[in-house]
Order: sequence, then structure tokens, then C-alpha cells
Amino acid sequence: MKPKTLNRTLPLATFEAAYQLLQQMAEIPGAIWLTDDAIADSQNREYSSERFAAVVSDHFSALLRGNLLDEFATNRHKHSEKNLHSQLNVQLTFDPGAIAHFLSPLADKLAEITPTLSGQIDIRALKQGIKNIQPNSAVIQSEFTLNLLDLLAVNANPNNRLPLHSQTEIEGKSAPKVIAPETLQSQIAEAVNQLQIASPCISFCQPVEAALQQQLEQERLLNQVTTQIRQSLELPVILSKAVERVREFLEVDRLLIYQFEKVPVSHNGELAKEIPAAVSGSGEIQETSGSYLYLGRVTYEALANDAISSVLNFSEGAQCFTNGVIDREKYRKGLALCVADVETTYSSQPCFLELMRRAKVRAKLLVPIVVQDELWGLLIAHHCTVRHWEESKKTFLRQIAEHLAIAIYQAELYAQVQQQKRTSEQRVIERTRELRDALVAAQSASLAKSEFLAAMSHELRTPLTCVIGISDTLLRWSYGKVGSKEVPLQKQRQYLQTIRDSGDHLLELINDILDLSQVEAGKAVLKISEFSLSKLASQSLHALKEKAAAKGVELVQEQRIKQECDRFIADPRRLRQILFNLLGNAIKFTPKGGRVILRVWVTEDKNRTPAVRQPGTTPAGSTAVFQIKDTGIGIPENQRSLLFQKFQQLDSPYRREYGGTGLGLALTKQLVDLHGGAIEVNSKVDVGSTFTVFIPIQTTTKDESTKFTYEKSNSSLPLHYSSRGSLVLVEEDEETAMLICDILTAAGLQVVWMIEGSAAVEQIELLQPNAVIVDMRLPGMNGCEIIHQLRQKRATENIKILALSANEIPPDQISLLTAGANECLAKPIHPEQLLDKIISLMTGIGNG
Repeated sequence: MKPKTLNRTLPLATFEAAYQLLQQMAEIPGAIWLTDDAIADSQNREYSSERFAAVVSDHFSALLRGNLLDEFATNRHKHSEKNLHSQLNVQLTFDPGAIAHFLSPLADKLAEITPTLSGQIDIRALKQGIKNIQPNSAVIQSEFTLNLLDLLAVNANPNNRLPLHSQTEIEGKSAPKVIAPETLQSQIAEAVNQLQIASPCISFCQPVEAALQQQLEQERLLNQVTTQIRQSLELPVILSKAVERVREFLEVDRLLIYQFEKVPVSHNGELAKEIPAAVSGSGEIQETSGSYLYLGRVTYEALANDAISSVLNFSEGAQCFTNGVIDREKYRKGLALCVADVETTYSSQPCFLELMRRAKVRAKLLVPIVVQDELWGLLIAHHCTVRHWEESKKTFLRQIAEHLAIAIYQAELYAQVQQQKRTSEQRVIERTRELRDALVAAQSASLAKSEFLAAMSHELRTPLTCVIGISDTLLRWSYGKVGSKEVPLQKQRQYLQTIRDSGDHLLELINDILDLSQVEAGKAVLKISEFSLSKLASQSLHALKEKAAAKGVELVQEQRIKQECDRFIADPRRLRQILFNLLGNAIKFTPKGGRVILRVWVTEDKNRTPAVRQPGTTPAGSTAVFQIKDTGIGIPENQRSLLFQKFQQLDSPYRREYGGTGLGLALTKQLVDLHGGAIEVNSKVDVGSTFTVFIPIQTTTKDESTKFTYEKSNSSLPLHYSSRGSLVLVEEDEETAMLICDILTAAGLQVVWMIEGSAAVEQIELLQPNAVIVDMRLPGMNGCEIIHQLRQKRATENIKILALSANEIPPDQISLLTAGANECLAKPIHPEQLLDKIISLMTGIGNG
């Protein structure tokens, strides 16, 4: 705002006081003091009717000029009482341009005066100071204004003078004199004359005093707002108090803060939810930025009285701004809006004008609140009648908005710090909970390890004792240390058989431990081949027949396999291991005279029709079912959850009676899962248990007879793709993994399923599959991290990767959002879509 020039008619005494006040300001370091005394020559100096004084400095500059209106006081050397009441036309300005315009010619003239006069002032410094005059410092300007206000108030008060003189004064201790009536009348007339002279001074000084008083009040209010900001970080307290005080100072009917919000926009460009049209009177335009629409809401307001309607929490209807009332970008750059009469300004916007009428707004003043170069909101003053806004009001409201922007920024920073503090505290709590859980898990693992070692010590020492004891006996006999009698051949064979059985038992225990470790580490690989289901079942029963006979348990095989479904594809060694564990447990926990039944059958998928089917071959999509039923002790309901956990057995009495390491069922479950199958348990205490295992048919790359097509789809894999296709699936969810394995193995692909993402990268690098299917949401190492590591390794940087995501990803963003995947498939999985993606990947391999 351009500083105003004060033009007033003032007494000479007031001018002299202002002159002296300005001279005090010239004591600022580096200031230049210039008066008319330095310019006027000795001839016209005494009777010059124009006087001036100027201060020029880096922080404060001012120019005071006065022209005498009468010739009575032209002689400055005669300061009589009447001289002091002579009138001057006084001008006081702080405008840098006006000061420079007045002083520049005087500086040139001063340079022409004799060296004696010019030597008193540094002409070069004066000219440089005039050239570089800057707006005044707010602190120094406020100090000068307050002093000037006090000066005017003192000089304008006639009570500060004593109107009667001489004879009425008490000199020393002399008694009062009697005053003659004529003398008293003369003195009263003189006093009245003096009062009449002072009365115009009061009338002339009142406008100046009012303006300075208003500026003083403005400075005080700004200081209070600044103090409030420094004392409190509670933004609602700061804004509510500031709105109330500023409304009182501006003397408006309503003052409000209009805050902007981001509202999401749907894909069709419409608002996510309808926003009711309401009144706020901001006059802003809402603009979309990306997928957001900027709308505003009145968050704070102050009303002059109860008759003024409230607009708190009201929002404007977006339909009122189709043509735009004002550009929001201009607000962000600091545009202030003054409207003296809305009826005239918004005559071409009937919708917005109606909003103004409903709020009874006739005039308004608006300034933006810009926080860190972003439009945070608007500070708006409403008046119910036509009002022409003064420039000082506009400047003051802008200053308040700047101070509020600082408060808002500080409050946002404080809120961020508090949020970070709460987040850190929550992370500490979660981390503590995780550590506590890890400690409990470690203690449980330690306990399980102790129980396992105790059980293993018995399981290992028993056969080792037999081996060492019998071997030692045979050695002693061979050296003749047990007598001269030879050991019968039958006895030798019996000893050797015991050694062999003990060695087999030890090997079985070691294999169980190693197999379980391999499966859990993700290193177990299925060796898929074709075999006879009936033969596998018979061999398993035959291997355990002696054990069952020794315990008095009957073994029964019930085969329900059709001749055309006898040939099955899976890992026969792993299936034999599953049957050994389940049959061995059934025999161990079945008392003498009990019965163990093995049932085997095949279920076919009726929705699939094989393209090529050889006689005796199980069709694709089929599942082999193995059911082991016993009449043993049964399993209590509360202990079934421990069945498939490693190192876990039934309660201590059972462990002491039946022994075992607790690894058999845990390994069985892992091997079933490795085939993409399932296992079910039904049991009743003292009646018996039934274990049912479901193994889906696998695929082998050497047998093309299992290749098939879907009856309702053309998405089958060509034989030259599937014959060389192997994939690795990294998926935690069992159901999803089973579905994908069923689809791909039935299509002629060999699939290795991995659960743990942490071990997947090394296994994929070792296996070198044709393609990898990775779920993006995995615990621990997620899908993006796995794909990123695969792309960083030379051995897997060109491997084909299919990402499984929860949502659909546009084709042009797949590589970016998945860290380098070739294709993406959204869940739930559809067989046709999965095979289409695999065909696309395999086609890329073939073309590469």
C-alpha cells in the first residue's frame, strides 16, 4: 500500500513540536538530517514563509513541510504567545517517492552553496540516501506514531495552559492583591481570546488524532494476534479469537474463515457424494486437480449481533461456478477482493448473487490465507449495507491473514510432530508386543526342542544299543572269548536281522528329520512319474505286515480303483512315505486284536474331458484318495490341533506307552501340501480314527497322454509349450495355491509350490523354471521385493513373471507397480484367464 500524506492546518507550536520529534528520529545511526535552514540564504532566511525538515535513513525516512498562513509569524526569532498560535498548512509524508522528489533538487542546490555550508552535510551520502530510500521499518514507524499521537493530544488540550497571568499569580509568600474590576475584565477578555484561539486547534487536530488512534489500535491488535500465536499452538483458539477481535476492529456485520477441502471425484467426473448448496459468500471457484475437487466450508465466524444469520459449516454449491466467479489461482498469488455492492459486481452471476442475498450480504472484503504457497482458505468480511472499503482496512486484513498463515503452518507442524510421536509410540508398543510374542515363541520352540531331544534320545539310543550290543557279542564269539561252542547259524542270522532292523529304524528317523527340514526350507522338489496306485498300496501294506502281525493287528486292503484309472501321476516315493507314516501310526495306536483298513479310490472331474486318453490311465483333473481307518485308542478333541505340528505328540502317558518323535504326521502334512492336496481327520476316543488323504493328479513332461483341453474353453496349452514348461508358484494361501496347481498341472505343466517368500529367490535361481507366479501380498518379503531381487540377479533377470494382485492393473503400469513383472492377473483366479496369461508368457519364451 502506498503511504498517505497527512495534510492538516496546525498551530505553529504543534509544528515546532513535530519538528523537534522528527529531529530526535534523526539520531538513528546513519541518518541524514536536512532542514530549510541549510538551504535558505541569510537575506530571506528570517522572513521565509515555508519551512521543512527531512530525515533519510535505511530504516526510517520522513518529510515535514509547513507554509505559514499569516505574515505575523514570519519572523522565527520572535516566539511570542501569538506567534505560537499562528496557523500553518502542514504536510507529513513517509512515501519514499514523495520524499525523493522533494529532496533531489535541494541536494543539487545544496551542492552549489559555499563550501562552508555544504561542508556541514555529506552531499554524496545525501544523494545516495535519497536514491535508496526504502519503506519504513514497522517497529520504528510505530514508535514515531505513538510519540506523535501523545504530542498532539497534549497540544490540543487547553487545560494544560494557565490562561491568567501576572496579577493573579502568587509570588513567594506575599498576600493576594485586590484586583480592580477593569483589570479583571481585561484579563478575562484576554483568556477568552486565548480559548478562542485554541478552539480551532482542537477542531483541526481531531481528524489527525483519530487517524493516529486508529493506526495505534491496529498496531495493538496485530501485536495481540502475534502474541497469541506465540503463546498457543491450538489453532482453533487462535482463529476463533482472531476472528472476533478483527470483526470488532473493522466494525463489520460478519467476519468468517472459509477453509478449503479436497473432495474425491468419481471416474465419471461427478462428485462422490452430493454436496448441498449453502451460503458462505467467498466467491471462489472450485477447480479439479487430478482426482480431487477443491470445495470450501465456513469453519470460523464472528457476528455483530444475533440478528445477523450464521453461515457456520456452510459450503457453496459447485453449480454456481460453471462460468467462474474468480480464478482460484489468483487467490493463491495473493489477490484481495473488495466489493462495495454485490448487486452491481455479481449482476451477471445470478446463482451466486442469490447466495449473497440469502446471507444478507451487500458488501464484502476478501483476502486469501496462503500457507507455504498453497491456498489454505479465505478471510472474508461481510457487511449488510453498501460500503466502500478503505485501503487501510484492506491492508490490515491482509496483515491479519499473513499472521494467521504463520499460525496455521506452526499448528500443522505441531500436529505432524504429535502424529509422529504417536506413531513412534505405537511402533514401540507393537515392537514390544512382537518381541514378547517372539520370546513366547522362542520359549515354546525351546520347550518343543527339549521334548524332541528327550524323545529322540530314546528313539536313537534303543536301536543303537541293539546294534552295538549284538555286534559286540558277535565279535566276542568270533574271537572265542565266550566259550568254545560255536554260534548256531540261525542265531547269527537273527542277530544280523536285528542289526539290520535297527539300522533301518535309525535311517527312517534321520530321513524324517531331513525331509521335514527340506520341505520347510522350500528345497523339496517333487519327482513326478507315472505308477500303479494298486501296486503302491499293496507294497505299502506288505512292508508293514510283519509289524502288524507282531502286534496282533489285522491289515486289510480295500481297493476301489477301476482298471482304467490305475495309472496315476505323482511322486511315488513321497506317497509311499505318506502311507508308511499313516499306516505305522494306525498300527502303533491300535491294540492287539484290532484292525487297520487301507482304502484307495480315484475321483474324476466331470467338467473336464480329456483330449487324448490311453487305456488304464487316470484322466486329468482326477484325485487319488487314500483312507486309513483303525480301531485304535482315538484322538481327543482338544488334542487334534497338535496332530500336524512338529515335535508334538499326545499327552505324556501316550508318549511313555507308544514312543515316537512326533515328526511323522508333521512331515505327512507337508508332503500332502507339496502335492497340492489335503488331509482330513475323524476320530472318536476308544473307537478309532480315520485319516483321509486327497492327492490331485500331477503332470509329467515325458507323458503326453495326460494333456487335455477344457470342454468349454480354447485356452489349452499347445503341447510344444507344456512339454518343456515348468513353473514355480510363490503363494501363501493354500486354497489359491491348490487351484492354480490343479489348473496348471492338468494343463501339462510341472509346478513347484513355495510358501515362504524369503527362500523363494534362491530356490528359483536353483531350479531355473520357465516362469514364476508370485502373489504380490506375502507376509515377510512381499511380491515386489521378490520380483526386484529376481531382476537383479543375472541368472533370473530375464525369467518370465506373472504377478497375482488383488486389483486390476492397467497393462502400461504392470512393470512399474509390480517392480518388473511381465504380466498381471487379478484375483479371484479364473482358469481361462490363468491359462491365457501362461500361454502369453510361454509364447514369449518360444519367440525368444
